[in-house]
Amino acid sequence: MREPSPEYPTPPASLPASGAAEQPVEIWSGRATNRVQWLLAAGGVACIALGVELAVDSTWTSGIAPLVMSVVGCLAAGILVLFGTLAFVHVAVRVEGDCLEVRCGHIGLPRRTIRLDHVVGADFVPRVTPRQWGGWGYRWRPEIGTAVVVRRGEGVALKLGDGRVFTVTVDDAEAAVRVIRDRLRLRGTGKAAGV
Repeated sequence: MREPSPEYPTPPASLPASGAAEQPVEIWSGRATNRVQWLLAAGGVACIALGVELAVDSTWTSGIAPLVMSVVGCLAAGILVLFGTLAFVHVAVRVEGDCLEVRCGHIGLPRRTIRLDHVVGADFVPRVTPRQWGGWGYRWRPEIGTAVVVRRGEGVALKLGDGRVFTVTVDDAEAAVRVIRDRLRLRGTGKAAGV
């Protein structure tokens, strides 16, 4: 065993070796991906390409108004489909400090941050389906709550202090629920029955 040098003395046994606080800051992150969305995004690109093709190489003899409406319609539909699908190709969930953050797509929009002091419980949901929420994406159903659904499978359901529920599909959702419940226990904000 190496002797401690004068430049780097061994810390006393009563102090933590790193000098860190008692509770280390734990960060949990996970994500869920839906590659099927890329096929739908290709449909959006096809609509945009059709709009550009109509604008550039048009031989319509029925007038300018139908041509403009067709071009604008194709471009608008393509952009909406493209953004709507790429925004939900994947979702990233991060639990850090006193917040849970959900970011969708490659640019992180839509985004939602939930403070853990507004959460009263967290549950593992073994099967979240787009069908129960009315499709993929950012969903709201008054009888169920709000959800970010990018694929079928496991997810996390947060019970909020105002009675609402927020659900998100994420891989390794059981680990996320454990981390959230531990944070709630440390804060003393979780209900005994739900946490």
